[in-house]
Amino acid sequence: MKNHTNSSLLTKNRVGKISEEDSLKQQNYLEVVKSFARLTYESIYVIDYEKMAFEYVSENPLFLCGYSSEEVLNMGYDFYFKNVPENDLELLNLINEAGFDFFEKLPGDTKKMYSITYDFHLVNQDGKHILINHKLTPLFLTSDEKMWKAMCIVSIAHHQKAGNICIHKQGTDITWELDTVTKVWRKSEKPKLTKREMEILRLHAQGLTINQIAEKIFVSSDTVKYYRRRIFERLNVSNIVEALSYAVNNKII
Repeated sequence: MKNHTNSSLLTKNRVGKISEEDSLKQQNYLEVVKSFARLTYESIYVIDYEKMAFEYVSENPLFLCGYSSEEVLNMGYDFYFKNVPENDLELLNLINEAGFDFFEKLPGDTKKMYSITYDFHLVNQDGKHILINHKLTPLFLTSDEKMWKAMCIVSIAHHQKAGNICIHKQGTDITWELDTVTKVWRKSEKPKLTKREMEILRLHAQGLTINQIAEKIFVSSDTVKYYRRRIFERLNVSNIVEALSYAVNNKII
């Protein structure tokens, strides 16, 4: 049976054959990064490990500590030394060492499937500490499979302390968590939620209260509270904010 869908209903932007000149523009991948930055509330930046510098910093002020994006771009790694407390700098050194040791042991064709996430403090120019979540994944590898460039995303952390260092592999439920004392990565699988637990978590993500959720799914408020407690136990968190953060960061919802 033929598909009679009118393609003109899908988009009015009909593009003809791309010129060679336009094809070369795709090499300017930063335009893609900039477009992504315009669509997210999170801060985006790109690290160039060959130059040990920032190649791009988005204008979102969360990560900037009162500086402009251009100032942070020019500071590069000095930004960390100026705006991260000493204890957290030591943590970042540990993450850097353990993370790259882990990365080096991965098969070359799978390295881009991994990302690392962790929390640390930034100090604003007024002296206030803010706990951020930092995610990093490879953008480009060198011919000998070293990480050349990486994309980083910064958002507000929903934990109460720095650390929470995990590595995830795309398309799997596998997670590795770093024990900062033994410096050993411990492999585990993401916790699985039931359909009802997922439904309640999604409704919370939409901003519904316990009573509103109960009314929507035709159960009592006590039943919703019971499922919430089960969610907290499965995800090893203590409140709904942490549960939602965990679920988003681990791509559960």
